[in-house]
Amino acid sequence: MGKFFFAAAALSLIFGAVNGRTEAVSAAALEESSHAVELSVKLLGSLCFWSGIMSVAEKSGLVSIICSLLRPLLKIIFPRLKNEEKALGAVSMNITANLLGLGNAATPLGISAMKELHRISGYSSAATAEMVCFVVMNTASLQLIPTTVAALRLEAGAENPMDILPAVWFVSALSLLVGMAAAKITFLKGGKK
Repeated sequence: MGKFFFAAAALSLIFGAVNGRTEAVSAAALEESSHAVELSVKLLGSLCFWSGIMSVAEKSGLVSIICSLLRPLLKIIFPRLKNEEKALGAVSMNITANLLGLGNAATPLGISAMKELHRISGYSSAATAEMVCFVVMNTASLQLIPTTVAALRLEAGAENPMDILPAVWFVSALSLLVGMAAAKITFLKGGKK
């Protein structure tokens, strides 16, 4: 990514110089940098709020209830994890955070779950079917409350930032189903279990 951003910045400067608009490129870079910092601070507030809600939900036992509700489904999706309570717990915590739309807060939980899946694989250098399915579930996650998107929409001036819920539910469910089907088919064709 660093090389990509360097190339984009270099091309912008080159095209600005060729077109005689170097000052406009410099001004845009400085102005948009300040906008990026402002947006990051505003998103940080939303992330802190929802991370606090997640912490309260965890301490109150709500997350445990959600995890216990998810376990039967996860045992079907990840049959090799039936007796791996720690791994199932880590995966279900990540899914719970994603359901609440806490993508950034779900990242440490996802890393923890992936470490558990790696341990179960015997620290294999190749990705297992469980690892691939988990990455798909984490990436194309079903979101009940898209908090980050809502915060961005609120910042952009949307009157009702949550009016996108039906579309988010439909698209995230569809992408999750397609991704999981593709992962399962790929591993079945490859002969891996």
